[in-house]
Amino acid sequence: MSSHLNNALTYFHDKISESIKSNKSISIITHHDCDGLTSGSIITKALTRAGAKCTVRSVKELSKNIIEKMKKDRRDFHIITDLGGGFAKDLDELLEDRWIVIDHHQILQEEFDNERVLNAWKYEIDGGTEISAGGMAYTVSQALHEKNTDLAWIAVVSALGDRQDQGEKKALCGINSEIAKTAKKIGQLEIDLDLLLVGRETRPLPDALAFTSHPFIEGLTWNRDACLSLLNSSGISLKDGGRWRVPSELGEDEKRTLLETIAKYTTGKNATDIMNELIGYTYTLTREDPRSFLRDAREFSTMLNSCGRIHKGGVGISICMGDRSKMLEEGEIILVEYRKLLRNYMNVLASERWRIMSKEKYVMVNGEGVIPETMTGTVSSLLAGSPKNAGKLIILRTTGDEGDIKFSSRKSTGCKSNVNLGELMRKGAAKVSGAGGGHDAAAGAKITKDKLDEFLDYLEENVSSSQSSSSSK
Repeated sequence: MSSHLNNALTYFHDKISESIKSNKSISIITHHDCDGLTSGSIITKALTRAGAKCTVRSVKELSKNIIEKMKKDRRDFHIITDLGGGFAKDLDELLEDRWIVIDHHQILQEEFDNERVLNAWKYEIDGGTEISAGGMAYTVSQALHEKNTDLAWIAVVSALGDRQDQGEKKALCGINSEIAKTAKKIGQLEIDLDLLLVGRETRPLPDALAFTSHPFIEGLTWNRDACLSLLNSSGISLKDGGRWRVPSELGEDEKRTLLETIAKYTTGKNATDIMNELIGYTYTLTREDPRSFLRDAREFSTMLNSCGRIHKGGVGISICMGDRSKMLEEGEIILVEYRKLLRNYMNVLASERWRIMSKEKYVMVNGEGVIPETMTGTVSSLLAGSPKNAGKLIILRTTGDEGDIKFSSRKSTGCKSNVNLGELMRKGAAKVSGAGGGHDAAAGAKITKDKLDEFLDYLEENVSSSQSSSSSK
């Protein structure tokens, strides 16, 4: 850990300790996705343990309007997690020294010198792959008290929800890996090399195979009947009595049989890649009940995303904070609804082909009138996982809640473009008086509708002229 980061953690500790001693009230504002809900939960848990008076809420974005409302708020101090990049100047102007940002998104150089911005990139940590906002919040929580080490499992869920399992065989890397090892050491986590099927602990085998979209298997993904037929031909017992078996219940021999059966189905140039992607590291939360949708950390992260995306962030935060009764039941209902919505959105995009313009290096997707602003990130990620879009940049847009235009961009599987999507969105949005940013492989922007054509021209010009990372060196 760098001395610079140590100094920042000391600053955070002193600020929070002073607020607690002075009996000040603290407001925590966080993003509504999995990384936001987990990072907000970690900070809230750590502050509550320390005796702080605090509240937490999730929002879809930070804006000057929200900051102005924070100024009028009766709370004495404000902590912002998984948000805040590019707003340090506004926060200084409106809240003076009564705020701290804990984040991992790329930021402007001018924010590097602001001591109230605790951002991974300031400490030479790659916030796109090595640590999430949840990981940053965990690191900060330890500055308050070492007992907060037991929050490590939440940071693991956070990193997986932010798709930072970018190491070999879908492993977490960097500081994320160290946090996962801590969670394993204290008995919260098991890390295994296993089948990467969706719903390892909860979904019947035919559903688990059908709804696995990373990798996308042509003819099987989203086709339960085909998956059921294939599984029946494998000879694997699909039921235990009258109950469907789930992937985590398969024995080693059965897993090998399943892979061999899928391999016979996936012929062609992508067959080897598909088989390799079906095996990877799994992260099992050992203190959660078997067959619970919380036991597999990736499925836990999906549930949290579903809560935030349909405006039920409080449910996700409550579950992270330990509620395993009413909120857990609500979370399961939300997850089912969320998956149903996603299927509907993808079906519309598939049937209304005019919405998708596919070029050599990128795919432009018009989701206006169909995809809600809160679901753009999830849908663009699904599109990025489709083999039809392999190697390309995905740029999806939809109408925002206030009549503006929201963009979400992703690098698809196998994409070697040298375009940094975070920089592309930030610079392009700034040219049309909008706001944007993110990571190299995932970013977003928001602009006014009258600037749409100008912004689209900017995007097309910059992605069309890009080179592959290998050819640009």
